[in-house]
Amino acid sequence: MKQIKLKITALSPLAIAAKKPGSVSEAEDHIPGSVIRGAIASHILQLSHQQIPGIATENLASNGGEFTALFLGDHPAIFHNAYPAVAKIVDESNHCKTKPDLISQIVDDPIMVLPATAVSSKTKSGFKSPGNGVFDTLIDRFCAEAYDYPFDPSDSKSLQEKTDARVEPYSGFYSKNNNSNIKYQYRSHSVSKRFLTRVGINRQRATSEDDILYSIEVLNESFAINQQGKNWQPVVYRSSILINNDSLAESLANFINQNSQIFRLGGATSRGLGKVKIEADLEDAFKDIEARIKEFNQKLQERWLLWSVFGEAEKNLLDNRVYFTIDLQADAILKENWRKTTVISAKMLCEYVGLDERFANLKNRVEQDNFLKLEVAYSTYNYRSGWNSAWGLMKDMELVTNRGGVYLFSTSKDNQQLWIDQLQELELQGIGERTSEGFGQMQICQEFHCVFRESAK
Repeated sequence: MKQIKLKITALSPLAIAAKKPGSVSEAEDHIPGSVIRGAIASHILQLSHQQIPGIATENLASNGGEFTALFLGDHPAIFHNAYPAVAKIVDESNHCKTKPDLISQIVDDPIMVLPATAVSSKTKSGFKSPGNGVFDTLIDRFCAEAYDYPFDPSDSKSLQEKTDARVEPYSGFYSKNNNSNIKYQYRSHSVSKRFLTRVGINRQRATSEDDILYSIEVLNESFAINQQGKNWQPVVYRSSILINNDSLAESLANFINQNSQIFRLGGATSRGLGKVKIEADLEDAFKDIEARIKEFNQKLQERWLLWSVFGEAEKNLLDNRVYFTIDLQADAILKENWRKTTVISAKMLCEYVGLDERFANLKNRVEQDNFLKLEVAYSTYNYRSGWNSAWGLMKDMELVTNRGGVYLFSTSKDNQQLWIDQLQELELQGIGERTSEGFGQMQICQEFHCVFRESAK
């Protein structure tokens, strides 16, 4: 499988509306994969009558054409959401100041979504300097419940300073600099928004229409590097496209690079919004989840021994067991027995990886739990819709499980390698429905689960 890494540079404000129940339309904080998918598909069809180098555009809409394989085939291209690459970085160049300055900067590191189990200080939230730090509570909560001991995820720094130690869930995008020499490795990512006020135009008189005044919430096309509001740069988003066919992936990457300036994303494109530049970089798609699962279980074992100071657990839950998490990196559309749900059950996960028959043939619940068991789930829900430009119709309103959802599973050590092989492919394909539009993007054993209270980042 090939991966096309996309660098999307905003050249004008982006009107990426989040369609929710009600009359209010809010702007998203990212570019959904469905928007990228629709824009690329639209331009391929518009240019299909021309001879485009790098991709065969003749008969694209016919059966067997490259367009069919990309968007309508049994294994279509998977368009991931584009998340902002603008990171808040601590300026360590000025060592004289007691409080370091924050600067905004475009980074090349992978952009991830914080898990729902991440928390930060209620009064001074955020990664360390200027915040009190962010840490994860999944492993400690699991151990505390097993030892039948109440878990209080208070902020350790606030406890030492005898200030308000209350914490609350902390969400958003983040990235990690793997350079161990840097003091502040973790950075938060975000993009600012603003309202554009517009007036309706009378088509007969070509003048402003009475009583028609409206506002559009848009994503800003630029950001200030420093806090003084100087040195503005265009906002950059990063995404990727996964394609099974190597030659087709190369053709699509060439098409994007040769037509990088023609794409428009979001709404109100006829009014000057949505102009972007898209650059593509082709590489092999590979996810090494075995090392992450090993590190997660090692940290879980260490914390389990640490919690043993409160006594002996009723049952050693780590005996002959291997644990792994599914962390949603995008909203997911989950259904079980044709019913919408926000929880990934053991049966559902077996269906996603093609082990449902083996799971169903197990004799009793004990054998099923030994093969795969959902230990705990943290998830919330929302509603999403959208506009289908090809049909000229609204999309159905979908119940979605919000990004950041965490599901902790366990299996016996005898089945460890089997699940590693299956989860390797699942992490690439995504989970749930409409994965080709950016839904269901996930990660196995996200590294942030190993950030604990005493080492908050």
